[in-house]
Amino acid sequence: MHGSLCVNSSKSSPFFSKIQIFDLSSNYFSGPLPVRYINSFKAIINLEKIGSTMSYMGVYAQRGSAFYTYSIGIVMKGQDMELVKIFTMWMIIDLSNNQFEGGIPKVIGKLNLLKGLNLSHNNLNGGIPTSIGNLTSLEWLDLSSNRLSGTIPNRLADLPFLSSFNVSQNQLHGQIPQGKQFNTFGNDSYEGNKGLCGFPVSKGCNSIEPAPPNVLEKDGSKSNISFGWKVVLIGYGCGVVFGMVVGYVVFQTGKPKWLVNLVEIQHEKKRRRKSKDGSRSNGRRRI
Repeated sequence: MHGSLCVNSSKSSPFFSKIQIFDLSSNYFSGPLPVRYINSFKAIINLEKIGSTMSYMGVYAQRGSAFYTYSIGIVMKGQDMELVKIFTMWMIIDLSNNQFEGGIPKVIGKLNLLKGLNLSHNNLNGGIPTSIGNLTSLEWLDLSSNRLSGTIPNRLADLPFLSSFNVSQNQLHGQIPQGKQFNTFGNDSYEGNKGLCGFPVSKGCNSIEPAPPNVLEKDGSKSNISFGWKVVLIGYGCGVVFGMVVGYVVFQTGKPKWLVNLVEIQHEKKRRRKSKDGSRSNGRRRI
């Protein structure tokens, strides 16, 4: 099945006033979640509509007194299960594995008898409504593999019967609610949300990470200093080698005239100094 479940007509309500299990999973439905359908789930909203007896869903045969119970296959707490007998108290919504988009409607928070809610593997965005914290009968909640953002509402930690919780593969951030049922959920409930912190994920909420610009600045200054010393050493080494090569070539090809004259002048100066010093010492001896 495919297409949108949106209904624009205002005359088409209520739709499913007695429905208790709404399962449209693994189809190709698109568009926003059907808010008008959800608003019509009177049986999930008001216990008085169905009574409080622990009976099974089913139907009596037209002839005789045989009672046939309903059965259904659902994904419950992450596991494929077949419910052979369904209590009249069971209220389940499973819209997983479709192409629904948009936000999760706040009206879901009115379904106070809801036992299980599975909206996983869709294209839902926006935040997790705090109104889900009103679902005090909720036992499993699967919102995984969507594009949900924002934080996980702390009110969800007050759900007394919540035993399965999965928001993995979203874009959530902030601290994970602590205490009560949330202390029993593992890291796999939050995988794929890089912005989440706190137990049970390894990222702490109080960890301070250095800002990338400062790190780059420091690394750049260090690299510039090391690069400067390398240039100096290379230049010095090249100069020494070049000087030695030039000197070797000059002395192998012949003595240059300017160098010979310079050496002769220096030699003549030394000779004159020695002669002067010798004449002075002879004059002193004669006296």
